[in-house]
Amino acid sequence: MLRLHDTLTRQVVPVAPAGSRILRMYTCAAHGPAGLADLRPALLADLVRRVAERAGLRVLACRHVSDLVHPDGGAGRGGDGASLDADTLTLNMRPPEHSPRTSETMGLVIELIGRLIERGHAYATPEGAVFFDAASFPTYGEISGKPGSASDWPLWEPVPESPEGSADGDAGAVWNGPWSRGLPGRDVECSATPLRFLGPHFDLYVGGADLSFPHHERARAQSNAATGQEAAAHWAHSGHLLFEGRPAGTGSVMPLSGVVEAGLDPLAVRLALLEHHYRRPVDLTWDALRAADEELRRLRRRVAEWAESPSRPIDDVHAERVQRALDDDLDTPGALRLLRDLEADESVAPGSKFETFLHFDHVLALDLPADIGRI
Repeated sequence: MLRLHDTLTRQVVPVAPAGSRILRMYTCAAHGPAGLADLRPALLADLVRRVAERAGLRVLACRHVSDLVHPDGGAGRGGDGASLDADTLTLNMRPPEHSPRTSETMGLVIELIGRLIERGHAYATPEGAVFFDAASFPTYGEISGKPGSASDWPLWEPVPESPEGSADGDAGAVWNGPWSRGLPGRDVECSATPLRFLGPHFDLYVGGADLSFPHHERARAQSNAATGQEAAAHWAHSGHLLFEGRPAGTGSVMPLSGVVEAGLDPLAVRLALLEHHYRRPVDLTWDALRAADEELRRLRRRVAEWAESPSRPIDDVHAERVQRALDDDLDTPGALRLLRDLEADESVAPGSKFETFLHFDHVLALDLPADIGRI
């Protein structure tokens, strides 16, 4: 059964509760045009899903998309999530069951803020703003290891009247909340969404390490304060991702389309990331992507060659080793090394290599059978 490093407890633990056949997972995703770094937590969630499903679990996944535009702009705000949706599909990531836009769930956001006020965890100002009372949540900082570092943060921000105006639900729209005409703060959406679609207690919150502070600290405080319990049982974070030493997240100069325009298979990005443990910081380079592209094409040729041989059962010995690596905190570099060991093992029949590689391509999702019939 899959075990992951829980950022909150600093321990590697099973992510599904004992006896449960359902894994409820929330992914905190980019809110604007996605860069390569924004795709790394999405890849982590996709790997969790694929490994869990191979173990017989049903995965109920939710990924929130913010389509709001704040007056002061800012990275990661605005857009309709189309870029992220398209890029995740290009990288063979399975779509979540729920992917609501904030404009579609504003009632849930307002309801959550009201509940926090009622429970004494938030307060409204005369100007029409609402703030979370950081002092009311003493365990703030446990995810990032920065206790005692909180100051009050906005849950609702008033927006002055504009002569132009805009209709509710449009880009740039504002809402008439109970406190003022305004917009929700930048963190409350990632509490309201999972609580609505996954319930008051779900199994796993997935995100990037760059958002662990303050965003995920705030999301945890809001959710726990609203429910009176630990809303997310476990937290998993992917490591920072740079490209050629530069930031590669939302608004960066390196979207996935840039890889395609360079003539590389986009799944070379997936393979390049699988070569590193998900928690490790990574600085991707063009050289690394070109090497991954070559390796991807080589593996597809090998699988196509093995497909010409008589079919044989999966090699149980090698398959068990690979599965153990995946179950042990998603050790994808180890799994790939073990598959290369299988490739080089002359005692294993080609047909057995073919079946074993296809078995694990359901998790790696590299389209390894793509060249069958072409060579």
